[in-house]
Amino acid sequence: MIIENTGLNGMTSDLAHLDESADKLGFVRWQWEYYRATYDLKLEDSANREDYFLRFNVRAIEGKLESPHTVLKVEAVYIGRATFPHGLDYESAIPQPILNAATQRLQELKKLLT
Repeated sequence: MIIENTGLNGMTSDLAHLDESADKLGFVRWQWEYYRATYDLKLEDSANREDYFLRFNVRAIEGKLESPHTVLKVEAVYIGRATFPHGLDYESAIPQPILNAATQRLQELKKLLT
């Protein structure tokens, strides 16, 4: 599920600041290469025993990800339910408490990047 109207799409930040800000909120830069990266935040639904991942993609617009001064642009924000063994289901309904937690973290991230 793509999360619209986060205010993050199109925001820019240097890699060092984005890594620091994302880390404060529990996001991890798992997947990355020289020009793009994906940050993930695991959200656990204890009621349903399901895990969800809030994810956002960034792309380098100046430099490469090997430099902390690289300028990145946020491209998309989305959330999916974890599936066994290593996938995400983006079509499933997301429980409201998980969406609320995701929205709160995204607002906090936007504030840190502003």
